[in-house]
Amino acid sequence: MTAPKITFVGAGSVVFTQGLLADLFGYPELGDVHIALHDIDQERLATALAAAKRIAAERGVKPVLTAHADRREALAGADFVVDMVQIGMGEATRVDFDVPARYGLRQTIGDTLGIGGIFRALRTFPFLKELGEDIAEVCPEAWLLNYTNPMAMNVQYLAEVTGSTRVVGLCHSVYWTVHGLADLVGVPFEEVTYVAAGVNHQAWVLRFEHRGTDLYPRLAELAGSDEQLRRRVRFDMFLRLGFYPTETSEHSAEYVPWYLKHDTEIERLRLPVGAYLDIVAENEAEYERTRRAVAAGEPLPVEGTSEYAPQIIHSMVTGTPRTVYGNVVNRGLIDNLPSGGVVEVPCLVDGTGVRPTRIGALPPQLAALNRAYLSANDLVVRAAIEDDPRHIRHAAMTDPATAAALPVERIWELCDDLVRAHGDRLQPALRAVL
Repeated sequence: MTAPKITFVGAGSVVFTQGLLADLFGYPELGDVHIALHDIDQERLATALAAAKRIAAERGVKPVLTAHADRREALAGADFVVDMVQIGMGEATRVDFDVPARYGLRQTIGDTLGIGGIFRALRTFPFLKELGEDIAEVCPEAWLLNYTNPMAMNVQYLAEVTGSTRVVGLCHSVYWTVHGLADLVGVPFEEVTYVAAGVNHQAWVLRFEHRGTDLYPRLAELAGSDEQLRRRVRFDMFLRLGFYPTETSEHSAEYVPWYLKHDTEIERLRLPVGAYLDIVAENEAEYERTRRAVAAGEPLPVEGTSEYAPQIIHSMVTGTPRTVYGNVVNRGLIDNLPSGGVVEVPCLVDGTGVRPTRIGALPPQLAALNRAYLSANDLVVRAAIEDDPRHIRHAAMTDPATAAALPVERIWELCDDLVRAHGDRLQPALRAVL
């Protein structure tokens, strides 16, 4: 494959687009790619295009750069589609926090599981269905590289609705988790051998070694001597479960029933309730800084991100083999997790595509937590595919943190309020108040 066409859907996520382009343009073999940018927000699309031109110039490459308000036009002939949309943007995210907060339900990030993850998925599914249909018609051989959360729900929905086998969900959590652990134990990341597997934002570091020596005892020793480390959710889970989870403590607290319900645990583990609202505000401010810099002709930072999408594209174009972590449908990859659910596993990438690695069985305590996560995911997907609004409530009842915080009648009332609040963003059959 030479000079591939890469379509960015949701390119108005300008800062993230910049990072991906900096990575792509850092590969000499990809200097002449066609980057097609698409967004429904014209101002953000124009800003993304101007930023892309600036990054290309600073990298010294000459790609073809085009901007498209029409999605099918952007997709036509694409070899890769990078999806990074956020349906409803910050406004919808604030609804996901504000309405549950009135019920006393605490969230930190709200983009993966829990009540926030459920409704983020439900307002994203109609878009994903349309995107999948467009890809099938105008670029059927393209690989869809999805960054949009909730990752596992979205990838499962895409796989079931489109039947596509060329969908991979990408997340940086495994990479940066192991980076952080290597720093903690004082070993260069490049010298660490590791394997992780599970589900997105709740995968587990199953192997963590340096030159054949297990690094977990050193990590446990550090935790035993450092009270501040023990005041992190991830270390609390590591010491109790025996394996380290691959997402931040803010994320990890939301996927289990043990922490956010209890004031004492919030204090002990320093959990920032509502943290994602600050991230939303910072993202909006960062976009405004970028927009002003582009308009004024000021320099833009051009920094790589080590994200997986550019690595996958480079490997498939050049045949360079490498391992990345991908979110894919579980077809015999993890024995004690449900078939058809979406799991996060190492994937070999080369000129032939993306090939997930079979892991076998997870330790039973880890699989038990992952199964609860995947059960809630499946109910959300079933709600959309079967047009069954009751399954929205069933998913919320099944979700560990929601079930720990609220009695069942309040869970149903909360779902009714969120359905009303999100209104037309949901597919028609799911707008029912029960």
